[in-house]
Amino acid sequence: MIDVQKLTKWYGRVLAVDSISFHVDKGMIVGLLGPNGAGKSTTMKVLTCFQPASSGRASVAGFDVLSQSLEVRKNVGYMPEAVPLYPEMRVREFLAFRAALRGIAARERAREIDRVAERCWLSQPENMLNRRLGELSRGYKQRVGLAEVLLHNPPVLILDEPTIGLDPAQIRAMRDLIKSLTPDHTVILSSHILAEVEQTCNHIIIIAGGRIAANGTPAELRQKVVGPSRVVAEVRGCEQAQLLEAAKKLPGVIDAEISPHGNWHRLLIRGGENSDLRNDVFQMAAGRNWQLRELRREVASLEDFFVQITYQQNLRTGQRLGATA
Repeated sequence: MIDVQKLTKWYGRVLAVDSISFHVDKGMIVGLLGPNGAGKSTTMKVLTCFQPASSGRASVAGFDVLSQSLEVRKNVGYMPEAVPLYPEMRVREFLAFRAALRGIAARERAREIDRVAERCWLSQPENMLNRRLGELSRGYKQRVGLAEVLLHNPPVLILDEPTIGLDPAQIRAMRDLIKSLTPDHTVILSSHILAEVEQTCNHIIIIAGGRIAANGTPAELRQKVVGPSRVVAEVRGCEQAQLLEAAKKLPGVIDAEISPHGNWHRLLIRGGENSDLRNDVFQMAAGRNWQLRELRREVASLEDFFVQITYQQNLRTGQRLGATA
């Protein structure tokens, strides 16, 4: 449904997108995840024919974004981060205007407006469709923007930060709405919030420094998480110094620290990457008749991976640009 090959975009001497390639199949919800300034919005603007690429190629719904831009626009619903609205127009008037631009027949416009208004929570309260756009809150403006991109029922939706300005209940409802759009729609959305993308998307592309730093399903990215594992245990029946000394002697232990936790000693042990010291800690306590109340393993989270991979990519980008300056 979407195919991108070595896409590059320069703004003067600033390299915003650096030879990225990816493919999106029909019915997928793909999240472009990255820090501010990573190149997410620029990529979306190229895919929606808002801006041309400097080099490389991209196609949407089988149409080339450069040579067949009108066909691409017919098959795409694009909601930018700052939704462009006419503040003096009323909501229904604006949607009717956009429906006319999309070529929706006059006899069908009222029905389509009611359809998208219902899906985007604009039907209640009833007077919302009669409100002026300039009077709406940021959250309601986001709803109007989403309703507008759904008017012509496009097969591809490209949403730039779609939950900005929404309250927690609306964010949850927005997630549910986006999920309900498949398999009839293919969705690309951008965000710099990991939890937002992880809970909504079935595929994640992490962009940093204009390049793709990681690409895969949330489960696949979790398998790439690296970093020291940690074991947390609560033990009693021994002296604090005795417990700490025994823990540090366990094989694979990098470091250990201990703190009081009521009548218990709370032990934190750091091991090597992908190590699991829980059995060793259990055997240590059982062999000495120490009481063990808690024993769990902590590993680096997907958020840790995101921070790590974007930092490394930004560092490499800075070194690369410095070398070519």
